[in-house]
Amino acid sequence: MSEEILINVTPRETRVAVVENGMLQEVLIERASRRGYVGNIYKGKVVRVMPGMQAAFVDVGLERAAFLHASDILHAVMPEVRDGVDVAGEAEIATPAITELLREGQELVVQVVKDPIGSKGARLTTQLSIPSRYLVLLPYSRVMGVSARIEDETERARLKSVMGELVGEAALGYIVRTNAEGLEREVLAKDVAYLAKVWNAIRNGMIEAAVGTCVYEDLSLSLRCVRDYLREHVEKVRVDSRETFERILRFVSRFIPEWVERVEHYSGERPIFDLYGVEDEILRAMQKEVPLKSGGYLVIDQTEAMTTVDVNTGAFLGHRNLEDTVFRTNLEAAQAVARQLRLRNLGGIIIIDFIDMQDLEHRRQVLRQLEKSMASDHAKSTVYEFSPLSLVEMTRKRTTESLERQLCEPCPTCAGRGTIKTAETMCYEIFREITRAVRQFEAEKLLVLASTSVVARIMEDESAAVAELEAFIGKTIRFQADEQYAQELYDVVLL
Repeated sequence: MSEEILINVTPRETRVAVVENGMLQEVLIERASRRGYVGNIYKGKVVRVMPGMQAAFVDVGLERAAFLHASDILHAVMPEVRDGVDVAGEAEIATPAITELLREGQELVVQVVKDPIGSKGARLTTQLSIPSRYLVLLPYSRVMGVSARIEDETERARLKSVMGELVGEAALGYIVRTNAEGLEREVLAKDVAYLAKVWNAIRNGMIEAAVGTCVYEDLSLSLRCVRDYLREHVEKVRVDSRETFERILRFVSRFIPEWVERVEHYSGERPIFDLYGVEDEILRAMQKEVPLKSGGYLVIDQTEAMTTVDVNTGAFLGHRNLEDTVFRTNLEAAQAVARQLRLRNLGGIIIIDFIDMQDLEHRRQVLRQLEKSMASDHAKSTVYEFSPLSLVEMTRKRTTESLERQLCEPCPTCAGRGTIKTAETMCYEIFREITRAVRQFEAEKLLVLASTSVVARIMEDESAAVAELEAFIGKTIRFQADEQYAQELYDVVLL
């Protein structure tokens, strides 16, 4: 697998595209007016304790109070397998009542683990974690974990042994990240020293900071992507901004000098996202339908509660029999679904309605294909077996808004419904409003302003109804089309 990271920078926006084997897999966006908060550490104050929810709302200086659940408060935490990291071996601790842990007005240091999404505020934790290139520091824990993606047991044992020597008796926890596999002791020692300096600066900030102050801010998007995504199979990081290129080069020279040659400044006249077809892919990611090469297609619906994916055979007829056609379409769909979830940054509960398959072995292979395709996703996901209704339920962790919700807003015409009232429906609604208006107010005649389509419908198909209505109310009605009116908008003016 060959991978490239493309970074497009404009004065107010940074966009990162991850391209695998020439195909766009992921898009990350950061805007100057709305930077993400995940990873930031704040000095906060409890503004409300909610015993019924086992949670509290904390003021950290953001637009809305942030949410802190009892299970995310340090003294209530049960160390467990978290984000694919093996941290087993510590005792289970029961979660006390939120009223035993916090009180209104109490000050505390918290970290954002999920950005504000929709109408919900940010999600917080008091279990601080500070990432570097190869490690994650857990200052309030004694955990020594290794990423579950490092599967070789000998290498896992070696890394734990090296970290044990480096950390010694220090009362700090560490998680060894996936890209630390095969590294020498000296490289990890540099990361340990770096994290120690960062932690000392944060501790000093905790004491001096006022409530609502950011004590620690994570790296910018371009540097985060280099830190988290630059691995062996990444061939190039191409940046179209000279200033950002130089900043990334300094970062790479300090932390991963052996990969400096992989960072390039793109100076071509054609925009870098156009060159790789990224802009077109982003536009397609806004569409509900996703065509498959076989002729089938997916229909993706994102709602507040969950995301649903419907798989259809479309024009694909196959060459053998119906079961074979369905199986092949579902296999292709499993790969496409994994890519679309990552590309669109869809998370939470996801329901996939594959085409019904009678063969149990075919079902098993489709599930395995889905799991295999999700393996390269940086977000943690869990795929469950087919349900009695032949649906596949899965979850995918998401800490930021989906791509669509970052780039789009609800349609002002349909208010996010996805549909609008027909011209016929609007005609009858206008007739009812006219009747209502003349009963309430005195007028000699009426003027109705409405969209071109609605007025055309009234004048052509509803002229008899208008004559009957004028006879009923005893007044003249004039209709005027206005291109500024959307189909569901109109005004009844009394003259």
